[in-house]
Amino acid sequence: MKKITTILSFGMLLFWSSNSLAQITVQNTQSPSSLVQNVLMGTGVVASNITFNGSAVDAQMPQGNVTFFNNNGSAFPISTGVLLTSGNGSAAVGPNNSGSFSNNLPATSMVSTDPDLIAISNDDPTNGVVLEFDFVPAGDTISFRYVFASEEYPEFVNAGFNDAFGFFLSGPGISGPYSNSSINIALVPGTSTPVTIDNVSPSTNSAYYVNNVNGVAYGTAIQYDGTTVVLTANASVQCGQTYHIKLAICNISDTGYDSGVFLEADSFSSEAVDIAVATVTGDTTVIENCTSAQFIFSRPQTQLGDTLLVNYDIGGTAIMGTDYNNLANPITFLPGEDTIVVTLFPTGDGITESPETVIITATTITECGDTIVTTGTLYIIDGSTLPINESNPTVFCANDSVLVTATASGGFAPYTYAWSYAGQTGSSAYVPILQNGSIDYIVTATDQCGNMGTDTVTVTMNQTLAIDTMMTFPASACTPDGAVSGMGQGITGQPHYHWEGPNTGGPSQIDASVMQNLSPGWYVFTITDNVCSVTDSVFLTSEPGPIADMTLSSISGCNPLTVTFTNNSQNATTYEWYFGNGNNVTVNDLSSQTQVFTASADQALIAINGPCRDTAFASVLIVECGCTDPSATNYDPTAVQNDGSCIFPEPSVIVPNIFTPNGDSNNDVFKLTTVNATEVILKINNRWGNNVYEGSGLDPYWDGKINGTIAPDGVYFVQYTVKGLMGKEITGQGFLQLIR
Repeated sequence: MKKITTILSFGMLLFWSSNSLAQITVQNTQSPSSLVQNVLMGTGVVASNITFNGSAVDAQMPQGNVTFFNNNGSAFPISTGVLLTSGNGSAAVGPNNSGSFSNNLPATSMVSTDPDLIAISNDDPTNGVVLEFDFVPAGDTISFRYVFASEEYPEFVNAGFNDAFGFFLSGPGISGPYSNSSINIALVPGTSTPVTIDNVSPSTNSAYYVNNVNGVAYGTAIQYDGTTVVLTANASVQCGQTYHIKLAICNISDTGYDSGVFLEADSFSSEAVDIAVATVTGDTTVIENCTSAQFIFSRPQTQLGDTLLVNYDIGGTAIMGTDYNNLANPITFLPGEDTIVVTLFPTGDGITESPETVIITATTITECGDTIVTTGTLYIIDGSTLPINESNPTVFCANDSVLVTATASGGFAPYTYAWSYAGQTGSSAYVPILQNGSIDYIVTATDQCGNMGTDTVTVTMNQTLAIDTMMTFPASACTPDGAVSGMGQGITGQPHYHWEGPNTGGPSQIDASVMQNLSPGWYVFTITDNVCSVTDSVFLTSEPGPIADMTLSSISGCNPLTVTFTNNSQNATTYEWYFGNGNNVTVNDLSSQTQVFTASADQALIAINGPCRDTAFASVLIVECGCTDPSATNYDPTAVQNDGSCIFPEPSVIVPNIFTPNGDSNNDVFKLTTVNATEVILKINNRWGNNVYEGSGLDPYWDGKINGTIAPDGVYFVQYTVKGLMGKEITGQGFLQLIR
């Protein structure tokens, strides 16, 4: 029993990338032999005797039509592998900008005389490649995945230009029509029909055809106008026996319109369960708490009919359940299932540490009794600080909107930005600087994994222009004869001066640094030179003008009304009084004036100082006077103001001295008879001084009962108060005889 150990290759699947603009890359830095051994070979297969166009020597040197390719995260469905082309492999690189692209290599006799290419095409091969090698399978099947592509699609389908290719397999148990009794395993699925542009096209077996004219399928990834879908070549073999395979492709009849076949890395395998690792970074690393990795377990197509249980070992320095999620183990392939994906999510622990490893090892026992061990290593790394390339602008004039920019790199795009000024976001912002010196603004960039970077953008201002001096010359009262002036410093070139204010405005002036004949108010001064513009303002005052003001001892009253006018004016030399009662007075001092009014009138006081005048106004109101209280005996309904002449009636009272509460409805209660009363307070005591009744209101009375019980006959003592208008009242006392 043999033990075969295979180190995993890592599929570079960029799940988060925008793949419509990516292109494949093609490299011819490895020899065909190296590409077979180190790229194409998967698990359970050992290759030997590798030749290129019949030469073992040439197989050890890089060749232009046997190259390594990488899809770089593009839409092309195979990540990496070996590319065989009829011309130079560089012709495969996108975008699809030509319908007939070629990058010819010279024809070789080994290709042009190859009996199998002649047989499969029934025509004359020209240039191309024949890659052959022996291999020993560890299982009972052999398989690999591929995509056939051609520039002859779609216009030369069934037009006689049918570039040929085939995978010719020979060895124990195989008998076919080609050389060495080989068979062609490059077949349309489920048929014995070879894959060609005539047999897989928009009209024939179209389910396996992909149209890429103008990059409709793969964006800018490849140049070819059409391809097949990903197909699988497979055959039954005898484990441990030696087989020979010839991988060949060529142009037919001409050397134009290149074709190629993409062979998937690690897919040439036999029996064993294969494991590939796909990460967002396209390599063997994942970022804590950010990117994930997929362990892709796959088995040969020939084993799909059985249930397969696969146990695998998990090792490495990272701890499952702590550094990453728990992984399902074992896994079970159900009948018809060829792929199982186990996803690893690294956990963020906030600790700065060296890379941690996760090592997955799967073991398969082949029918030959061989043990195939497949092993791969994944690295978990910390997130990194994002570097930021920032602008540091210098301005020569105060500016409240200076453009600053920052560009993050590293990590995982796209990035978001946060600026320390005004909550701005985006890779650019606008910030102020209003005086000479430097101001720092902070920008923080964050990628989609939460990795951050912080940098300082420094904005510097070096302004020389300034307003040095501003002066004012106050205006006279009521006369626009003031002036303002301004002076600048640090001027570059010819300055222009401009004033704005109550008496100015208009275009800039070269020599208008002084403005005259101005009224009071704010004036804005602007100097503009060849570099900058500066502004300042100044308030122009004036000498105080006259202020007229007066107060009145009374503003309303009865006829006749005497009013004294007090002059409170300021900054005046002459005063003109207009009283509205026929009297006008002009004086040169602040003396008070007394006037008598028999009728309402309006007044004016004019304070004068030279040409300046100011006026104050007042009014005196004469009203109808009399008694305004309706309760008075001399009430005057036409009076507006009460003159104190109201006369109010006196209250009076009659006090009975006997009553007979015997229920005959005659003199059954004791009460007072009052006139002009507003309230009556009545108290009654028995002869021992005990209170038997107390009441108040307009007409209180006693019914001859004490707390609901009939009072005895006898003499009772009475006290009363009778209140009238304007606080007048009558108080008294006496005796009351109760007889039943």
